[in-house]
Amino acid sequence: MGTISIVKGDIASMETDAVVNAANEGLRAGGGVCGAIFEAAGRAELQAACDAIGHCDTGDAVITPGFALAARYVIHAVGPVWRGGGEGEEEQLASCYARAIELAAEKGCASVAFPLVSSGIFGYPKEAAWRVAVGACRAKLDELGESGPDVVFCVLSDSSLELGERVLVEARQS
Repeated sequence: MGTISIVKGDIASMETDAVVNAANEGLRAGGGVCGAIFEAAGRAELQAACDAIGHCDTGDAVITPGFALAARYVIHAVGPVWRGGGEGEEEQLASCYARAIELAAEKGCASVAFPLVSSGIFGYPKEAAWRVAVGACRAKLDELGESGPDVVFCVLSDSSLELGERVLVEARQS
């Protein structure tokens, strides 16, 4: 069964089978994590692959080749924009994590690196985002059993790392 861990580093340089892009519904290159992944993969190639797919609904995910990345695949997961928590944001966020893990498993990935989806410009509160991420990933990995990939959350700051580790420890104890 897949494990869950957290590292501090650049997701675009992760040597996992897949990396997850915090995507928008139009699958367009953006800033932050999205921009870094597009830049490292090869902006034109990755955008062309995304354009061929065309769209991804919030709460869902799609997969493209990784192009110049160390990862074989980029999984584009569309998390929700935070609107206060009363508009299905938690369900949509959990769904995009579950769908990304499903796609990784379908492609035979042994490992997948995630950013903390929706916690940047989409405004999802970080602690709540961590709780949803860890819970959704654990539930999907439990469902998949032996075919589930190892999940590595990749963060940029010490504060995100510490918060994520605390939430992960609490989840393991419950």
